[in-house]
Amino acid sequence: MLPFLRAKKSSDQASSQILDPARMPRHVAIIMDGNGRWAKNRNLPRVMGHNAGVESVREIVRACADLKIEVLTLYSFSTENWRRPKEEVRDLMGILGRALKKETPELSKNNVRLKISGKIEDLPENVQKSLAQSVQSLKKNTGLILNLALNYGSRQEITDAVNKLLAQGKTAVSEKDISDSLYSADIPDPDLLIRTSGENRVSNFLLWQIAYAEIYVTPVLWPDFRKADLVSALEDFQSRQRRFGGLV
Repeated sequence: MLPFLRAKKSSDQASSQILDPARMPRHVAIIMDGNGRWAKNRNLPRVMGHNAGVESVREIVRACADLKIEVLTLYSFSTENWRRPKEEVRDLMGILGRALKKETPELSKNNVRLKISGKIEDLPENVQKSLAQSVQSLKKNTGLILNLALNYGSRQEITDAVNKLLAQGKTAVSEKDISDSLYSADIPDPDLLIRTSGENRVSNFLLWQIAYAEIYVTPVLWPDFRKADLVSALEDFQSRQRRFGGLV
């Protein structure tokens, strides 16, 4: 593992008390990887790994809300995930639909807003309906923004942004024009990108937005990722000097 990506393990969940609230990242993005390996390690069907991952989502959303993080983006389903077996895609869509129905009341209780980034119109109609209902029911909340990257690919997002600008008659564009045309135009860029399962790649995720994000990779598989692991990532983040190309 590359030195700047090494993960540290927190001793226990109480270590969150040593975090500096003034140096908390505004936006945490997570590539939730390892569900399939988690299931394989237990001789279980892959769908069981995806089901187990829902509990990690629940705990990390709660933790981010408690820690007053502004935005949590979760890479939930990529444009490339359609290449998986049809049965697995069907299972993933079913898990998403059930989770939205079950978790929306708790999200509301925790003052969480819901945002969706991606080509939503290509998702099954019942999933689109569930997403719209959850977004609508949570829109008046004022706490954590939970941004689900669904049917999302960063190259597609950038292509869509450029085509949007061309349709407006633009013949030259600035960085701000592109940023303002992305799915994430209304939220800050990520300060911290976390990837579980130990893979050292970004997998077509937020390529424009993570230009200056701190990257943290942990070998923990997503279904095992808990608040203590999030705290470890935040401790590591707070130990770094962010230069943004300059000198400190």
